[in-house]
Amino acid sequence: MITLNINKKNYKLDADPETPLLWILRDHVGLVGTKFGCGVAQCGACVVHLDGEAVRSCVTKASRAQGKKVVTIEGLSEKNNHPLQKAWLELDVSQCGYCQAGQIMSAAVLLKENKNPTDEDINDAMSGNICRCGTYLRIRDAIKLAAKENI
Repeated sequence: MITLNINKKNYKLDADPETPLLWILRDHVGLVGTKFGCGVAQCGACVVHLDGEAVRSCVTKASRAQGKKVVTIEGLSEKNNHPLQKAWLELDVSQCGYCQAGQIMSAAVLLKENKNPTDEDINDAMSGNICRCGTYLRIRDAIKLAAKENI
């Protein structure tokens, strides 16, 4: 039995603490916005926040999340109105959309740490997030747009 705080709500779960956090979120809690991409922390589709840090949930054991705050794409904002979510929509960033939750979650940590990132800062911070559709330029533009809202 493990207890996790996910999106400001506590969950008591009958799950092996060695289970990757991704599968706890998707299979035990029903939060499916976080995606499975590669399973080896290479693509970024599964990024969530763990006490404000961007982590790859496919390789983060549930035991590591105990006593910490987990935030998923569903918990980033109550009404899907986080500046990044609004910028993503305004600039029509998504193509297939599969990687976008992970992209947004990584970008949110970037903007929390750097309120006015340069192109190089964005490229460096987002380099571990793969978009098979190649929307990288729109992603960078959306991050810049969201930064103007002073997150």
